[in-house]
Amino acid sequence: MSTTSPEGVGLRERKKAELRRTLIESGLRLFHEKGYEATTTEEIAACAGVSQRTFFRYFASKEDVVLDAVEGVDEVLCAALRDRPSDEHPFQALRNAMRDHWAILERENLHLQGSAGNFISQSPELFEANMRYCHRRQAKLAEVIGERTGVDPDVDHRPALVATIFFAALNNGFQAWSASGCTDNTDGLLRAFLEHLDLVPEAVCETWSAPDQA
Repeated sequence: MSTTSPEGVGLRERKKAELRRTLIESGLRLFHEKGYEATTTEEIAACAGVSQRTFFRYFASKEDVVLDAVEGVDEVLCAALRDRPSDEHPFQALRNAMRDHWAILERENLHLQGSAGNFISQSPELFEANMRYCHRRQAKLAEVIGERTGVDPDVDHRPALVATIFFAALNNGFQAWSASGCTDNTDGLLRAFLEHLDLVPEAVCETWSAPDQA
């Protein structure tokens, strides 16, 4: 019979969660300094003050460090979406939740985790892994949209479609931000995201007109 108290179990779980966060932060910091491809799991473990064996108890590979960070940021986004007024249109609520969750990342000093997505476009290995994760993250967001609107995403396809369009707009915003050469300006990244999200209704629903020629 186990004699471990609930308090002891809770403390152990908190320590494990703290070490997991430390490993993620150590990995992302090294990826920024050395590049993703040049960083080893042994270096991540050493930076976190643990053995490589301990690292592998938490992550199967260094790509899992990035994807875990991305998933954590997605959870902040989903929480921000749940907090948006119930009368907002789903896509507008998503757009505003994007802005709100950015403020949360800044307030909680989580921009290092928020930067995890930057590495995905730079690594074929990570890009492939992210494509496998992409369906799961869209399904998770569609589930929250369904909660807000009272529809079942397994029956009603609109939540999944809104989530897909949302992430497509973010991807285009990220590409525009990367091409701008100002990749050290995270405020610029947020502006690029919001600009592309705001462009969706016009691009999809309104009649296009040619821009005025100077």
